[in-house]
Amino acid sequence: MAELAELDAAPDAIEAELSYLANDGEGLVTLVARPGGRDRRIGGGDGETHRVVLHNGRPLADRFEFEREGFRFVSHHSQVTDFFDDDQVRRIYYPECETLIKLVSGARRVVVFDHTLRTASEEEREARQIRDIVSRVHNDYTEWSGPQRVRDIMGDEAEELLCGRFAIIQVWRPINHPVESHPLAICDAQTVKPDALVVNERRYQNRTGQTYAITYDPGQRWYWFPKMRPDEALVFKVYESLRDGRARWTAHTAFADPTAPPHARPRESIEIRTLAFF
Repeated sequence: MAELAELDAAPDAIEAELSYLANDGEGLVTLVARPGGRDRRIGGGDGETHRVVLHNGRPLADRFEFEREGFRFVSHHSQVTDFFDDDQVRRIYYPECETLIKLVSGARRVVVFDHTLRTASEEEREARQIRDIVSRVHNDYTEWSGPQRVRDIMGDEAEELLCGRFAIIQVWRPINHPVESHPLAICDAQTVKPDALVVNERRYQNRTGQTYAITYDPGQRWYWFPKMRPDEALVFKVYESLRDGRARWTAHTAFADPTAPPHARPRESIEIRTLAFF
């Protein structure tokens, strides 16, 4: 009951600092660290922070449309008892997310190809060899890297699948405890203009990918979901092959919550990445 009262008391909106790219026209490259380390960025100009209004998405959750705003906030219980157990995640959580994404998006086929565990605790990150939170506004795929991911994952099927509609859809949720610090902010896809998208080359140990860094635009409309619980999830689209006005990119970022309680526990979360075919 106390938890419900806290949610009812959450403000309709807050102001917080979000970190954007200050694009100087140079190429932007990120050297992706191994799990447990920190990424390193080269070029592209310095980051810049902007104070933005974030709207409480909880009271509005039923109004969001996946093909318009680019995301849905859902109740979703998982049978996984330990998200640090890789076998459980692959055996139980992958099929759960496939079913969830089919329900939210209407996809006929969903293929989970990756998952990432993150924490805001440096000690936990190094001990468990997992990744840091991402505290800069970004979208995970580009015009090039979306189709390339299909080629990377789907082998001989890829070119035929690329002739039809596909999307890359992610599921994000907190694990172990509700979010007390560094929640996820997510942007209405209709308010992200194409000229705000800047290609960021990401160099991994075994491949090169691309994401979009995002530049600031006061017209962007941001949401957050206070104190997300492990039985709640955000389903959002980071690539869409159709160019008919529907959501294609959903910018997002972790941020320092000015309403976080003193001594808030570091956020722990998991994100699932999938290819969705229609």
